[in-house]
Amino acid sequence: MIWITDEEHGPIRLLKNMEEEDRPREKLLLRGVDALTDAELIALLLNTGTRDTSALDLGRILLKKSAGLNGLASLSIPDLMKIKGIGKAKAITLSAAFELTRRRQRQLDKPQRVLDSASAGKYLLPRLQDLQQEVFYVLFLSRNHSIKAEKMMSMGGLTSTVVDFRLIFKEAISNLSSAIIVAHNHPSGSLEPSNADRELTRRLKESGKILDIPLIDHIIIGMQGYYSFADEGMI
Repeated sequence: MIWITDEEHGPIRLLKNMEEEDRPREKLLLRGVDALTDAELIALLLNTGTRDTSALDLGRILLKKSAGLNGLASLSIPDLMKIKGIGKAKAITLSAAFELTRRRQRQLDKPQRVLDSASAGKYLLPRLQDLQQEVFYVLFLSRNHSIKAEKMMSMGGLTSTVVDFRLIFKEAISNLSSAIIVAHNHPSGSLEPSNADRELTRRLKESGKILDIPLIDHIIIGMQGYYSFADEGMI
């Protein structure tokens, strides 16, 4: 066995002499975190494998079954636990890691003002794109289009959610909002608006005119992007 020495961590086995399950941790110490593959980073989170499968192989299996990191990030804890070798503790660890990533991204992407569909879409994507249930989300804006507040107004199933537009404007008035942007996600990934989406947009637009709290945009969030009613000339 060949060893090298690290001042902080002491003896470290060379990569070529290590067991496969030990390699990601030592590789990180030797080469830095950027040198690790997605599967190796997942292996570090999992910490251990099973009797028949190493943590590294479990990482590869997870990526394959979920078709990559985006798919893996969207899996719920019960879905993760359906994969052989992933118990409750491992599923919770993975879910927490992806949530931390989303929260960091939300902080980085938070704009001072939402001026167009591009800035709104960028802001809303990390909030809605990984959800497996359809939700309805509202941004409450000031006169200069700064975000005063934001709220998930409803949560539904895989294909729809019930929205009460009166509650949306009640919340808007409570926040002294000058305008609103509404959004919902399509867990299927499709960005095509339904007839119900179009009708809700029409009602929100008309109600906003009456209350002098205009609807600026209605954005549909999918896994890979967004659809803007305003960009399509529907608001």
